[in-house]
Amino acid sequence: MTATRPPHGTDRTARSAGASAPAHGGAAIVAVRRLFTAQSADWMLVLGTTIFLVLLGLVMVLSSSFVQSGKGGGDFFGIFARQGAFALIGIPLMLLISRLPAVFWRRWARNGVLLGLGLQLLVFTPLGNEYGGNRNWIEIAGFSLQPSELLKLALVVWLATVLAPRADSFTDWRSVAIPALPVSAVAIGLVLLGQDLGTVTIMASIVLAALFFAGAPMRHILGLVAAGVGGAVLFALSGASRSDRISAWLNGCTPEQLEDVCWQPMHGMWALGSGGVFGVGLGNSALKWSWLPHAESDYIFAIVGEELGLIGAMVVLILFAVLAIGMVRLMRAHTDPFRRIATGAVLVWIVGQAFVNVAVVLGMLPVLGVPLPLMSAGGTALVATLIAIGVVLSLARDVRPEPRP
Repeated sequence: MTATRPPHGTDRTARSAGASAPAHGGAAIVAVRRLFTAQSADWMLVLGTTIFLVLLGLVMVLSSSFVQSGKGGGDFFGIFARQGAFALIGIPLMLLISRLPAVFWRRWARNGVLLGLGLQLLVFTPLGNEYGGNRNWIEIAGFSLQPSELLKLALVVWLATVLAPRADSFTDWRSVAIPALPVSAVAIGLVLLGQDLGTVTIMASIVLAALFFAGAPMRHILGLVAAGVGGAVLFALSGASRSDRISAWLNGCTPEQLEDVCWQPMHGMWALGSGGVFGVGLGNSALKWSWLPHAESDYIFAIVGEELGLIGAMVVLILFAVLAIGMVRLMRAHTDPFRRIATGAVLVWIVGQAFVNVAVVLGMLPVLGVPLPLMSAGGTALVATLIAIGVVLSLARDVRPEPRP
């Protein structure tokens, strides 16, 4: 009795067909694994801290915004749902961007800054929208966008691109100023025309950070700081509302100002101080019940202090410190000036903005309207910040610290 054999190639075809599905599944697993495979522990530290801050921010946005969202029969989860949607866009975008090579950013730096300037110009067209005295938004089909947040990112990459070739070899004012300062001045000037002094402060910090990490002489940087401070003071005093806020911050509030320019900072301090060590409990804030304006955005740190207490506030500060340490360690591993400048500028942007926000809530600075990065409500700001961190992670890939002697 002879055994019959299948036609030639049938067993091979069956085996390959049966193995194709597992093979495709294995390839997908490998692709996902590669996406999350970091080159160093510092890379994972920056990524993990960022995601934790975003998740904590979503919790606090929900807690601080449902009263405002539900006014007039609105959706109690409206602000939270929008912020969550932007987080679902921003986090995968950050991970995707982290896979791009450094040459991509160099190649598109000029087009990026031109696009950012073009979008910022739109705020002065009929598409522009004014909010809180600042003309810094555009609205298209019911969707609001803050171009200055994207302009920050474009400015970071462009400055790193133009400063890297001359890093550590600046000779005079001309080598420092051209071409970095004219384009930076145009970008900052456009935002300043929209009366947004808070964003201008952060953008100026980005420019100074890029020059510092590029190795520009300190005397030149200090000269720019002095000029910037002088210009900011003159601009702040040029408007009645801004000068009133500064006067109240310096000299204390008059009885007439208690229900005007002092209302928000005063109630922010009350919220922060009423939490004690352990807080009144998540969701139990009293000041968010229409007492504290912008509790979900500019003053979200005050709600953290009220509901989660000193411990919760310290956790937020520690998270930003950990994020800063991770970025510093990534930056120190770079020998390429472009990577060093871009990473340093993003570091100063995010950590500097967090410092300004917390300082305003603590009464150390006048009200500037600067949100807390990664935590405050605001879709454009969240996505732009996540993209910036994605750029940092992108530049840190395949870069290992040199062994110390």
